[in-house]
Amino acid sequence: MSLPKAAIGFRPEFLDFQRGIRVGNLEDHERITRLLKLALEARYQQSFVTERWGRGVYWQWIGYLPRANRDAKPLSSAVSFGCSKFFLSVDTDERLFKCGLQIERGYLKAPPEARDCELRADWDWHRLLKALKPGGPMERELRRLVLREGFEIFAGNWGAEPGRFRKDRWPSLPKLHKFLQTARHDQWAGFQLYYPMQESEVLSSSGVDLVDSMLAVFGEVAPAMNLCMQIELRERATGGGAAGHRRELDVTAHYSR
Repeated sequence: MSLPKAAIGFRPEFLDFQRGIRVGNLEDHERITRLLKLALEARYQQSFVTERWGRGVYWQWIGYLPRANRDAKPLSSAVSFGCSKFFLSVDTDERLFKCGLQIERGYLKAPPEARDCELRADWDWHRLLKALKPGGPMERELRRLVLREGFEIFAGNWGAEPGRFRKDRWPSLPKLHKFLQTARHDQWAGFQLYYPMQESEVLSSSGVDLVDSMLAVFGEVAPAMNLCMQIELRERATGGGAAGHRRELDVTAHYSR
């Protein structure tokens, strides 16, 4: 983290379960968009692009994607829809805070006003589908995160009936692949691998612990993200041997400090 923890002014109430993620009318050291971007760029030693859904003081969704992965796309380097990204959101309907990995398909047949949102040949979506093979590295990552670490999966359309999977509803890889392949062509579709957090858990945590937790989650989903990108994210060496680079983090411990 580029800022000392004592200087982090993010507070739990900035994750508002009625209005979204507060980003407006804050100082730089309070704004989660800046804090996470600085931390990701320090961790991976490369530039990240910040995307968002929402307007005004509160946003519902924020995404961070490696600029190098977007620049590598021969057809889609001017847009971010085709890129894998770290994300965080406050789902005001489910009253959940979600943090993890998102990969979008967009539309297979976009309306005239949204042609940039139509799936193209260089989007990471194609790499995701190719990676969903029984016994492959992606299955190992999904099993580790969902079955052991408590992550959940969203697969399919927003606006239609998606697939939602967790430890007690673990899908076969063919079933997950089918949910993604058969998502409606005229609706926005995508894939999310995220850690869910209840409102009570958020409000019982400190702001510093929440920032640490988000970064821990991003570190956990990075191997799956690397399987879908044209570049590879590699953590900057920080010293401290294996203890400084533990991949098997207890995410729940980060949330419940």
